[in-house]
Amino acid sequence: MKLYQHIDTLWNYMQLNHPLEPADCILVLGSNDSRVAEHAVSLYKQGFADKILFSGGFGRLTEGVFEHSEAETFAAIARDLGVPTQAILIENQSSNSGENVLFSAQLCDKLGVTLNRVILVQKPYMERRAYATFMKQWPHPVEYVAVSSAKQSFTDYFCEEIDLFTVVEAMLGDFERIKHYPAKGFQIEQPIPSDVEFAYQAIKAQM
Repeated sequence: MKLYQHIDTLWNYMQLNHPLEPADCILVLGSNDSRVAEHAVSLYKQGFADKILFSGGFGRLTEGVFEHSEAETFAAIARDLGVPTQAILIENQSSNSGENVLFSAQLCDKLGVTLNRVILVQKPYMERRAYATFMKQWPHPVEYVAVSSAKQSFTDYFCEEIDLFTVVEAMLGDFERIKHYPAKGFQIEQPIPSDVEFAYQAIKAQM
């Protein structure tokens, strides 16, 4: 039971719970979870932005699993859910979060699209890293950036395609990147409360 409490502490830390405002674009960072695409579509239909940019080639969780790139797979889901093709942009070459941001910026530059207000969409436990990466890697000034995910508790997140061990292992890896990537210039610094660090160490000791 104690282990689940530590996992829950880390899970909650990784989410930022930003209030959402209207934006120029919903930028979806690549993922293995189709619910990310569905959440982006929900935000689009609520009127938060009039375009969705799906970013992602193949990453460590989708290489050999997805038939098409993450971006193309998610774009197909969006079209099936009623998003018009002209509202969708696709960046399908990136393989990590930094490339998601940089390659998306390059695509926008190529198309002459200026994004001053951006909503990022990712999995719940990747919210904080997505935001920290964007704020460091996006090459242009922005007025507003928020990150959003389909809110779920840790115990409600799992589904047939996504198992507990994979999620915990991935979350630990993301937390390690939050700790170490700022020194490498990949992300902005994020405060890490002592109880979160303690939870991380406790989980690692039992993995």
